[in-house]
Amino acid sequence: MLSQNFMLEKDPLSLERIRQILVRLEDTIIFDLIERAQFAHNPRIYIRGSFEELRDMGFDGSWLEWFLKEIETFHARARRYTSPDEYPFTSNLPDPVLLPLAFPKILHPNTVNANPSILSFYTRSIVPRISRRATLALAAIKRSNGIIGDEEYEDDGNYGSAATIDVEVLQAISKRVHYGKFVSESKFSANPSAFVPHILNPNPAALEALITKPEVERKLLQRLRKKAATYAQEFSSDGDAIPNPHLNGSAKIDVDGVVELYESYIIPLTKEVEVDYLLHRLDGLSQEEIDALMAHS
Repeated sequence: MLSQNFMLEKDPLSLERIRQILVRLEDTIIFDLIERAQFAHNPRIYIRGSFEELRDMGFDGSWLEWFLKEIETFHARARRYTSPDEYPFTSNLPDPVLLPLAFPKILHPNTVNANPSILSFYTRSIVPRISRRATLALAAIKRSNGIIGDEEYEDDGNYGSAATIDVEVLQAISKRVHYGKFVSESKFSANPSAFVPHILNPNPAALEALITKPEVERKLLQRLRKKAATYAQEFSSDGDAIPNPHLNGSAKIDVDGVVELYESYIIPLTKEVEVDYLLHRLDGLSQEEIDALMAHS
């Protein structure tokens, strides 16, 4: 959650300050993925209606969706979602028990929410890949105990542990993706006249070009690979890394999978959020206010 200190900074839209937050989120996401990689795929927890126990309670969603609902209900009461950088995956949450903190209005009012897409690509594409090692190890153990065929793969029964980590990963990815709004607002505020024409005559490609810096993305992926490779290592009791010539094959996390998560999912979806936010940046403004923005550069 954004701290009051961050929001009360002299320049909360400083791109350098935002970059520092995004870099810290890289660490959070990598470590959470390492934790999730300990468990097998467990696809049952992502299938709606697959738990009779939940159906008996009147809940028709998946095990993970139930986890999200229960956890986010508590977080909503603790006013987590009054912070402008927090977006729940669950709708119809209760009101906070405490009064909301007095955050300054930094973002333009908007309804952009990428969480449905995040939940979909995470459960369909990311989990199967990062859990592959644990899934194959489980299958080998089951075969040694005479369990073969369909029953030997994917399910280790750790539904609670896997879903708990899934929630943490999803919340971190959601924050990372939706921080694109702050990036867009920062760049728009610095030079609104460059953006306004492409908003008035909607041109998503032109807006994306204004916010995209290929060199920054290249360095991000390079840094991410180095971090993931470092965190994936095993360390001896004295803290030295244990050499492993086949790092990606037997490491704690699929390093290529972490990079792909960013390259194929997080970065493109963040751009979509940034562009969607910009397309609605003038909503509710008068012509006089828009003219004032055009005069500012």
